[in-house]
Formats: sequence, C-alpha cells, structure tokens
Amino acid sequence: MSLDVRVNRLAVAVTAALMTSPLAPATGARAAAPVPCPRPPPPAPAPYRPVAPSPDPVQRAVGGAQLATAGLVVPSGAPAPPRVAATSWLVADLETGEVLGGCGPHEYATPASVQKLLLAATMLPRLDPAEVVTITAGDLDIEPGSSAVGLVEGGRYRVETLWLGLLLRSGNEVANALARLGGGADGMTGGLREMNEQARRLGAYQTHAATPSGLDGPGQFTSAYDLALIARVCFDDARFRRYVATREATIPAQPRQRAKGFTIDNDNQLLYHYPGALGGKTGYTDLARHTYVGAAERGGRRLVVTLLGADVVDQRGWEQGAALLDWGFALPRDASVGALVRPGATTASAPPASVPPQALPGGAAGAEASGRRAFAGQLRSVSLVVLAAGLTLLASALIARRRRRAAAIRGR
Repeated sequence: MSLDVRVNRLAVAVTAALMTSPLAPATGARAAAPVPCPRPPPPAPAPYRPVAPSPDPVQRAVGGAQLATAGLVVPSGAPAPPRVAATSWLVADLETGEVLGGCGPHEYATPASVQKLLLAATMLPRLDPAEVVTITAGDLDIEPGSSAVGLVEGGRYRVETLWLGLLLRSGNEVANALARLGGGADGMTGGLREMNEQARRLGAYQTHAATPSGLDGPGQFTSAYDLALIARVCFDDARFRRYVATREATIPAQPRQRAKGFTIDNDNQLLYHYPGALGGKTGYTDLARHTYVGAAERGGRRLVVTLLGADVVDQRGWEQGAALLDWGFALPRDASVGALVRPGATTASAPPASVPPQALPGGAAGAEASGRRAFAGQLRSVSLVVLAAGLTLLASALIARRRRRAAAIRGR
C-alpha cells in the first residue's frame, strides 16, 4: 500500500472520529440568524428590519425579550441607525430607562477604562470628597505605558482630586487608590469585591471587574446593556455629573516630594464638540479596542450611549457615540425596545447561561490555552481510537495469513 493511500485512510479515520466526538458541533435545526448590525466598511449595508424576540429560552436577557439578540434591535418603523464600528452598542433614556435601540446589547466584551464607571458607582457614596489621603507605592503599581495622572508616592490629595483625575484623565493609579480606600481592611481586594457586588445589585449580571482601572485581567467582562445600567446610576449622582462635566482641573503640588502642581484636561471630546454633552468615559486596550460611554441632553431629554469593541475606521469612539446619540434624539419619546432595570428589580432574572472566553482563568489568553488543551485532548483521544483500530486490523491480517499458510501446508 502506498504512503498516499495510508495517509488518506488515516485522514478519513481522524475525520470520522472527530465527527462522532462529544466535542463535535451538533447538527440539526438552527435558530434564525439575527439581523446584522450596520457597520463599516460594507459599501451596501443589509436592509433594515426589526428583530423579533429571541426564541432561545437560555438567553434570558435582563430588560426585555427583544434585547436577547446578537444583532440589531430598534423600534418598529424607526430609521436605520448609523453605521458604527463598535461590535455592540446601546442607546437609552437616562430619565425613563427606556432602551431606544442597540446592537447585541447583551453580548460579552471587555470594558477597558469604562470599567471605572463601576468603580464610581460603587465608591462615590462611600468616600468623603473632602478627606485628604496618602498615595502608596501599591497605588502606583500599574502597567507601564498605561494612562496615569502623575500622582506621587507619599503625596497627599483630596478624594475629590482623585475623582477628577480618574474621570478626566483616566488615571489607573487613581483607580487603585480609590478601590483601596473603599475596600476597607481588605484594601484593593475588598474594593474589587465591592465593585462586583454592586454590579449584581444593579442587575449587571454580565459584568465582572478583575482590575479597578479596567486594565485587562482574567475574568473581566461587561456588556453594552450593563454599562448603561451602571452609567444611569452614576449620572443620578450630582457629584459625578459635576466631575465628568469638568473640562480642566488642577493637581496640587507636593512640597515634601518636590513635585510641582499641574493642570489636567478632560479627554472626552464629546464635551467640546457635541451640543448638550453631559460627559462620559473613554477607554482603550489592545484586547478591548475602543470603548465609550457618553451622555447628552437635548429638548428636555437625557440620553446615554454605550459602545464596546470599536475600531477607528472613519470615526473615533466618541464620534461613533455622537452619531448614535443623534439617531436616538430623532426618535419619538415613546420609542422603546426594552428598559434599563432599576437596582433590586431583577431578583427573578438569572445571569445569562453562556460564559465568555474572558471569564476563564487567564482571561482571553486562558480561553485560547483552554481551547488548545481541549483540542490536544481530543486529538489524543482520536489517536488512541485510530491506533486501536489499526492494531485490530493488523492482528486480523496476521491471523488470516497464518491460516492461509496452514491450509497450504495441509494441501501439500
């Protein structure tokens, strides 16, 4: 038998074993694919049509059945939303809680620095803004090259100054300090625990913080819907509204550390370029891509937009948010596809059954490693099956050969 024939037979055996493996994809009826969200660059976006409620009972979406989709969901008869590069987004009314539309609102994604809004929603009520606190070496232990305000070890700053550094310049060392201060005796670990408990209280079941700053970490994820829940709680707080609307703030000098004072400005460009902007939060990591939360007021309405997984194709993150806000403001006041639940209103709801790769140990890298381990285990199982089959065939051939020889001897 030639080598090619043997290789082909081995390939057939491996394929058959894979198809009968428990890890092989199931066949049969499939649910209808959701309407894709309009995104660049396709030159001819798919025609708009409303998305029907998902028939999948496993996808129990908080906020309404229409939100249980990986695709586009907008009110019946509404114009198509603008094309944005974000993989998921949501527009909602901050006052009424009505969701005006979204794209995969309950799809998992990584948050980057918009996770700092969960930190604010958790710690703003706990910390006295007038208290003066000292920055530690542990607070300054952040990823090299990541965003920082420029606080110094041993420096003494008012808590209000820390909030301004967090929300204007996305300071990661500030996030560490605020989580530590709000975590009690357990420090930053306690702060993270409080953040995750707050997410559950809000009904943000698809949100889990692994770092207070939003820097990528194992088991960190969120969704566009959850971000809107968190942002709504933040904008209910008068101090938060004042902080995120501040365009410029001063970080005081620290004479003992010979550190001069300096000025920081707000990196949320919506404040400078969008009439009625109330503020928000930007974010970026290599894993999360661009993320954004922004809010604005027009005609007596306050809307919030959240978007995740955005690349800069022809618009920056805040510009994609601005385009979606324009779309939301153009809709009638009674337009709705769901609702932002209030804290404590989701006791009958269960977290979605699917678990994102980022929730595995090691984060996204852990998911890849887990996939590799699963494939390796499957391949080993297949190899054993093929080896056993081969040995069986070889034994049968040897027995048949011996019988032929015995028959030939008896004939002579």
